[in-house]
Amino acid sequence: MSLEFELQKYPKEIKLKDGSKCKLRPLKKADEQAFHQFFLAVPEPERMFIKHRVVDPEVIQEWCRNIDLHRNLPLLALIDGKIIAVATLHQQSGGWKRHIGRVSVLVLPDYRGRGLARSLVTEMVDLARNIGLDKVEAEFIGEQDAAIKMFAMLGFSNLVRLEDYVRDMQAITHDYVLMGLNLKTDEEYAGME
Repeated sequence: MSLEFELQKYPKEIKLKDGSKCKLRPLKKADEQAFHQFFLAVPEPERMFIKHRVVDPEVIQEWCRNIDLHRNLPLLALIDGKIIAVATLHQQSGGWKRHIGRVSVLVLPDYRGRGLARSLVTEMVDLARNIGLDKVEAEFIGEQDAAIKMFAMLGFSNLVRLEDYVRDMQAITHDYVLMGLNLKTDEEYAGME
């Protein structure tokens, strides 16, 4: 299926474990200020693990003004119009990883423990499968134990762990963890010879 077809499903509402509801929809240009506020609300120690300088308004401005959902699809979770989480499906349009998507997710602390991250990752995996990707991967810093455990519960397996391989924004080294999930089943490959 096409991405355009999949995007017709949004906005959509999901119910969290505590009974509260939130709306899911892709990022829009008009979200620039709210998206920046979302990243400012992420605790500073956690922002050290984000690859980009998300407190810099120019970074968020660039993302919101040059949205390419075929390359990076940020799916926002909102409650009462406030962005409380984001999951992104990153894709390569060509090259040797064009069949693999990368999933990332970030939930504000006040909204954790409600199953939101799990719901967002599941949503992204389904979306990746429906648009024809073969695999999805997720990258972590070694200390992100809760996230690694949650992805494992969703079927992701450890592909590689490299000790002291990456540096956070304060130049402190951390282990790099890459997990992956195969979206194609053996039945889908059967008969393809």
